[in-house]
Amino acid sequence: MLARLCTYTPIAYSLIASAVFLDSLRFKFTNAPETQTIFGKLDGWAASFGAEGLFAQTGLFSQYVIGSAELVAASLLLASLVPALKRLRAIGALIAVAVMSGAVSFHLLTPLGIDPNNDGAGLFGMAVLVWLTSLAMVVANRGVLIELATAIARVLVASNTSPRPPAEGPLQTPVRS
Repeated sequence: MLARLCTYTPIAYSLIASAVFLDSLRFKFTNAPETQTIFGKLDGWAASFGAEGLFAQTGLFSQYVIGSAELVAASLLLASLVPALKRLRAIGALIAVAVMSGAVSFHLLTPLGIDPNNDGAGLFGMAVLVWLTSLAMVVANRGVLIELATAIARVLVASNTSPRPPAEGPLQTPVRS
């Protein structure tokens, strides 16, 4: 029973989180009124402390930037359903944690509130669900993330410590006749 749970839980997580992200894209990428309301409230809140435009359509945290991160996360999670690519789930889950940490925080800590579109807090509930399950997937796949971080560190350290050829004066280009 536990073996089946360990086999199917990551698959179910990948499908559900991807569905939530992909469903939200139709609102974010079409500039739907619901998205205008949410990002408008956030931008008004940011403007109150001098960061006007932070959540505007061309802002650092615009609906397009957030939607693009969600699209990348969903793509990685769906790709992880292919057995040879299952390690991508860890990266997709990590991106999902980052995006959903922001979503949950902004719903709780700003004037946005948990029910900005009068949908019975459905949007907030889905954000919390994806956030918690993504945290669980990051913890479950921490070994993959550690391996990835170690590999990246090796590449960065190797490139910084590689010997450089000695300088021999100005470079000269050969003269062609």
